[in-house]
Amino acid sequence: MESTLNYNKAKDWIIEENEFDHSNLGKCEAIMCLGNGYLGIRSSAEESYTGETRGYYIAGTFNKLDQYEVSELPNIADIINIELELNENSFSLEKGKIKEYSKSLNLKTGELHRHVLWESMQGELFLLDFYRTVSLKDMHLVAQKLVIVPVNCDAKIKITSGINGRMTNSGSQHMTDGEKRFYDRKYMQLVQATSESGIDIIHNTTLSFKLNQKKTELNSNIAIDRRRIFCAYDAVLPKNNSLTIEKISNVYTSRDIQNQGVPLKTIQERSLEALKASAMAGYDQIASVSAKEWEDKVWDTNPIIIDSEDEYEQLAVRFAQYHLTVMTPIHDKRMGIGAKGLSGEGYKGHTFWDTEIFILPYFIFTEPEIAKNLLIYRYLTLEGAHKKANSNNYKGAQFPWESAWLDDGEVTPVWGPVDIVTGLPTKIWSGFIEQHVTADIAYAVWQYYMITDDQEFMDCYGYELIFDTAKFWSSRLEYSQEDKLYHINDVVGPDEYKEHVDDNAFTNYLAYWNIKKAIEYYGQLQEERTRFKDLFTRLDLNNTYTEWIDRIDKVYLPTPGKQDFIIAQDKSYLTLKDIDLTKYKRQKQVGTIFNDYNLEQVNNIQVSKQADVMILFFLMEDLFSHDVKKANWNYYEPRTLHDSSLSLSTHCVLANDMCDYELAYELFKRACSIDLGPNMKSSNEGIHSASMGGIWQSVVYGFGGVRMMNGQLRIEPKLPESWNSLQFSIKWKGQSLQVFVDKRKLLIKNCTATKKVEVYVNNKAYSIDTELKMKL
Repeated sequence: MESTLNYNKAKDWIIEENEFDHSNLGKCEAIMCLGNGYLGIRSSAEESYTGETRGYYIAGTFNKLDQYEVSELPNIADIINIELELNENSFSLEKGKIKEYSKSLNLKTGELHRHVLWESMQGELFLLDFYRTVSLKDMHLVAQKLVIVPVNCDAKIKITSGINGRMTNSGSQHMTDGEKRFYDRKYMQLVQATSESGIDIIHNTTLSFKLNQKKTELNSNIAIDRRRIFCAYDAVLPKNNSLTIEKISNVYTSRDIQNQGVPLKTIQERSLEALKASAMAGYDQIASVSAKEWEDKVWDTNPIIIDSEDEYEQLAVRFAQYHLTVMTPIHDKRMGIGAKGLSGEGYKGHTFWDTEIFILPYFIFTEPEIAKNLLIYRYLTLEGAHKKANSNNYKGAQFPWESAWLDDGEVTPVWGPVDIVTGLPTKIWSGFIEQHVTADIAYAVWQYYMITDDQEFMDCYGYELIFDTAKFWSSRLEYSQEDKLYHINDVVGPDEYKEHVDDNAFTNYLAYWNIKKAIEYYGQLQEERTRFKDLFTRLDLNNTYTEWIDRIDKVYLPTPGKQDFIIAQDKSYLTLKDIDLTKYKRQKQVGTIFNDYNLEQVNNIQVSKQADVMILFFLMEDLFSHDVKKANWNYYEPRTLHDSSLSLSTHCVLANDMCDYELAYELFKRACSIDLGPNMKSSNEGIHSASMGGIWQSVVYGFGGVRMMNGQLRIEPKLPESWNSLQFSIKWKGQSLQVFVDKRKLLIKNCTATKKVEVYVNNKAYSIDTELKMKL
């Protein structure tokens, strides 16, 4: 399908759609979504269209419709709607003629702008400019502005707008109806509550008007209906005059930290007063303050500058940083990041291993306080992890494959898409047997500690997470009388095209690492046993430690073949049927192999959905020689279809390690195009949040050469041929570093300079007081 997106303004930070195409609504709704981590709004038009997905989501407001469904993030009331009648013609881009059109998102300011020159069926021309921003300063605030100019006629204009609480998640209505009220003939308020979790959600909105930039009042008629409150306004506008409409809205919930325990009526009153103050400030000031927040907190703090022949690459990394910002709930430790962020209903708003392995490194290296909050979220879900382990007759903490609210536990749906062979729904085994997420979380805890030196975090949260997850793995191991070793059977590894496998290499190595790290930290904490007495008692660490010691050297770890150096992805992978995957490797859309095979058949073919053994090399590269990594790269990469958005960035980084620079660059370009690319259906259900972290990893880990190796910082840049230079910033053990690299030199500045930074470049150690400059 032909793309309607234009990146000619890349240097201006702009993503633009320059042609209205009804069939492409979903893509632009998602990739141009607005948010601030507390709320996210899909960038649907103010007017409605068949086939659109109007989405408005508040982080952490999970609700379960009934016993047959899992918790999901509800689509709350629509507040961006503004329906127009222009000389008794309903304004719609599917009627009349579009003479001019553009819809653009400014990544730098977080503002959405839609420009339309529209001709009605009677030949009347109207110029319309729509503006929208979600405040990065005030997490509750959404602001809109619309300017209408009749170009060749006088105009009678009717504006209908308000709060529409009739929204659903694919037909599931999560809201019960509550109080609706119109205050002072100016302010609308709608109260709803989630049906099962009982979260009160309070919406407020107001509209104001200017005629040729001067405030004016319009005749209005209020209406209150089931799950809906709205108002209709009438205006008469002479030719070439302008009518400016401002709609200011906010949303508060009873789950907000500051509102817990506060009576609903009090929240209603406070939110209404906040709306009045925001409306007094007006759209332009709200947008300006928010843009300044973007500049101060994102672009000036964590700049990444790519001097490349292709401006699209700079745009792509900014796009990633933009979405990493709008999807992350920095306001509340009780919430994780959804696999679609706050941009759509895909994966029901659930948190996966995507956060720890693909997203968290961005924040560890740039905003470690945010990274810490995301790890504390996992700590706060330990109760559910204990329940899951116990229900499976294991000990310790077994984290859910999909996680939602703190006490939800496992929320992975049981049934998925139809099986093309049987015609029945496909069972989703991930929630039952994809267990590596537990070790992934432990690894992320350790990675955070190594990069930040945050001892307080480890004392309060980190040690317990590593011990509790190691306790699970020790109980999960299965002893074989045949080889006298412990195995991990019947799992799904990172490659989800292989279900019910034994001894998945990634899972076994991560579980082994988890237990070994727990043994190491147990030894360290023994010296301060009194301070950690409660932890030792709660986790029964003395007996657990004895079990770790007994089992650690008997864990089966798949080793490289003596002749070919290949590590078996799992016990059976190398025995499976090998087929020609050429047409699937060349696919323009993911998952085309399922046009020919069902999942059971794919399970018996040497084909991988995504990085599996490869991601093991990415996380634990020091365990394997270059020859082993190269041999496995040559074997597995041709068999990997990259049908997961998690795969391309990992392979990009590893291709650099393999010195396959041309392929690394190609994979980076493909990773950038997962959401931004020409496939106009790729993001309908929301952006791919892990790929945003993956784009950053491709740039900073891959081409910038940054890596944490057992607590040591390594920087070995490898720029693509088409790049002249790369600049980025990272934080390392409390110090802020600026890195600049071009074809001839590497410059590292220690901007904090309160202590020296040790860094390895080309296997040589350097100590940086303020600056390191060297030739490449």
